[in-house]
Amino acid sequence: MQKNLIPGLLALLPLTACSGSSPSPDQIRQQTADATAKLRTGAKAAAEGVREGWKRGHLVDLNSSSADDLAALPGISPAQAQKIIAARPYSSTHELVSRRVLPQADYDRIRDQIEVKPH
Repeated sequence: MQKNLIPGLLALLPLTACSGSSPSPDQIRQQTADATAKLRTGAKAAAEGVREGWKRGHLVDLNSSSADDLAALPGISPAQAQKIIAARPYSSTHELVSRRVLPQADYDRIRDQIEVKPH
C-alpha cells in the first residue's frame, strides 16, 4: 500500500508549487508592515507587563514618592496624589484615612501597594 501512496504524492507535488501566484512587491511591503505592527504591539504589551510586575514588587513610600508614582496607584488621581504629598509626613499608611486624605474605599484599593518608611 505504501508503494502506491508515494508515487501519488509525488505526482501532486508539482501542482501545489504552481497553484498560487507570487505576491507583488506592494503585497510583500504590506505584509511586512502588518507583521512589524504586530511585533510592535507585542513589544509594548511585554514592556507594560514588566513595568506592572516591577511595581507590584516595590511598595510606594507615602513620604518620599513623587506625584507621578502616587498617581500610578490604582484609582489615585493626580489631585489625590498632590493631596497625599501635602499631608506629609506619615507615620503609618492608615493615616491616609484617619487624617481624611483618602476615603476608606480608595485606601483599601492601594493598601497592599504602599508603605511608610521612617525618616
